Amino acid sequence: MKRITEPELMDSPLQAKTYAEADFESAHKQIVSHFLTLFPEVTVGGEILDLGCGPGDITFRFAKLFRNANITAIDGAPSMLKLARARAKKEPGTERRVSFIEAMIPSNDIPQKQYDLIISNSLLHHLHNPLVLWETVLQHSKPGTTLFIADLCRPKNKEEAQQIVDEFAAGEPELLRNDFYNSLLAAFRPSEIKSQLAQAGLKHLSITKNGHHLFIYGEARLNA
Repeated sequence: MKRITEPELMDSPLQAKTYAEADFESAHKQIVSHFLTLFPEVTVGGEILDLGCGPGDITFRFAKLFRNANITAIDGAPSMLKLARARAKKEPGTERRVSFIEAMIPSNDIPQKQYDLIISNSLLHHLHNPLVLWETVLQHSKPGTTLFIADLCRPKNKEEAQQIVDEFAAGEPELLRNDFYNSLLAAFRPSEIKSQLAQAGLKHLSITKNGHHLFIYGEARLNA
């Protein structure tokens, strides 16, 4: 099955509200757990960049994980950021350390030139030109920057995509189920991401598949 792109932004107030209220506890907990498995000794006391933060659930999980770090979280959807900023006021100890910025990558609005950790969850499959993600990662990395990109993996056909939606989003609102289905169709496969990384000068990064998720990870290198 060929990739079927979807809109780059999810910016309707209903979409933002649906995603903010959805139960991503299990999925997002597993993403953070996978990060800790891949990087068991990483400690970050500096700057973290979160690309495509949405309403901020992953952002706040990493803020709690690295309590001495500051996080710059980027998203192009104002309605998503509105909810993320509202949540920040209810998250003890994170409001002063987390900054949410409206921007579409590539962007000159990302304030910190280089970061100690760059994370991204479920942004790659939205991008019509995926290289902008890897170019942004390179632009804001320094040698040794930890890189952790999580995303969906495109199934072999539409029937398999529907089976995944039925299994993992059975009780969710129809809007979220439809978005999940479309996101699966828009996602990349490991071979495609491997090609992207080679083009971007990041071919040393590793790619692993876990269920219907992909993880791209490693450390930035000088002249990679």
